[in-house]
Amino acid sequence: MASQTYEPLPSSHDPPLTAIVIGAGLGGCAAAIALHHHGIKVHCVLDKVRQFGRLGDSLGLGQNALNLLARWGCDVEEVKRIGNQAPNMTIRRWKDGKVLAVQPLMDMAGYIGHRGDYHDCFLKWVAERDIPIRMGSEVVQYEDVDPQPIITLKNGEKLSADIIVASDGIKSLARPLVLKMQDDPVSSGYACWRAFFKPSKEWREDKSLNKYMGEDCVNFWIGPDMHMVQNTLRNGEEFNWIITHKDDGDVPESWFQPGDMDEVRKLTATLDPDIRGIVQKTESCLDWKICYREPLPTWVSPGSHRIALLGDSCHAHLPTSAQGASQAVESAGVLATCLGLIRNKEEVRIATRCYEKLRFRRTRQSQTNGEDLRNRWHTALKHVDEEREIDPEDVTIKNRWLYSFDAEEDARTRWKSIREVVEDEFQAGKISPLC
Repeated sequence: MASQTYEPLPSSHDPPLTAIVIGAGLGGCAAAIALHHHGIKVHCVLDKVRQFGRLGDSLGLGQNALNLLARWGCDVEEVKRIGNQAPNMTIRRWKDGKVLAVQPLMDMAGYIGHRGDYHDCFLKWVAERDIPIRMGSEVVQYEDVDPQPIITLKNGEKLSADIIVASDGIKSLARPLVLKMQDDPVSSGYACWRAFFKPSKEWREDKSLNKYMGEDCVNFWIGPDMHMVQNTLRNGEEFNWIITHKDDGDVPESWFQPGDMDEVRKLTATLDPDIRGIVQKTESCLDWKICYREPLPTWVSPGSHRIALLGDSCHAHLPTSAQGASQAVESAGVLATCLGLIRNKEEVRIATRCYEKLRFRRTRQSQTNGEDLRNRWHTALKHVDEEREIDPEDVTIKNRWLYSFDAEEDARTRWKSIREVVEDEFQAGKISPLC
């Protein structure tokens, strides 16, 4: 049951608006929580997987997201407790480990934790609000119709609601419906080797490596067209490293493939001995193709305007942004705020079109911030052989400006002016594209 100290906002509609959320990842859970907070009845959250596991590795949640979650009645102190406790992060030169800059960890991701642990928190918060999460429920068809869009599950069951929130990831089934075209991902030109494990006794007894395991830490090594992230969790009990490197291969059907450790060792053979030691002792890794999608011209279905994309389905981020999950939380808050501000169910289309206009610029700024960081890291040492000194400002992470933003307050402040634009567009019979 929901916490006795928390009460959602009263519904501004009688009867309340209804919603179905597709995808029970971080973005989908955030959408369900935000909608519930704003008085919308969430029938259910659907996910095609039959059981959640502790999948993935490290993920960042910024204060911009935690502030919203706290407002919605979530125990964000739990998120802080399970995250990385290191006060600072260290940026090093790839060749020899020379320290180029030291920054507060808050400058990057805010709170770094295991995605699976954070996901457990989000799932618990959804359950506390008595919102059903239906596992093994794969959506195979969307019908973009008024007064309620209809979804069909693989078992033939049909469901409908006043609004469908499609937070079903970068491989979203809803996105082609919204775009009226197939939108296949393309390679970004980069890939990541990723490893996450509990260090063995042999690791801990290695004097060159145990300095990375005694307590939580975050380290970056940067070089020409490559960087490595290393961090620990649970006071050094868990170890994570990610190497981003150039990769011009095609995007496979599954973006996660077993990595070739011989290839990793070959790439890192001339780097900082600490990198070589870490890689040499790692038994296995995953090879993850970083895919890119052009910014979408719309996030909302063209027929009923009642199917809205959210999170990776419409604004996927590079790992260097450290904001993918946080921006999904912000989008959840804005969509729910817009739905709470409309006068009746017929105005759902006003809310969804305001939502996309309110969110597009902010998410693009966050996305390009991550692209800028990757580009700065991968070019800062192009002249390393000339023994040039690196200006720390060229390699520091510049995310702090993101954290003070209140997405819901911004939506309320701009609601009237954006609503007028949307109403004029409906009157003219033409919704302007986002880009």
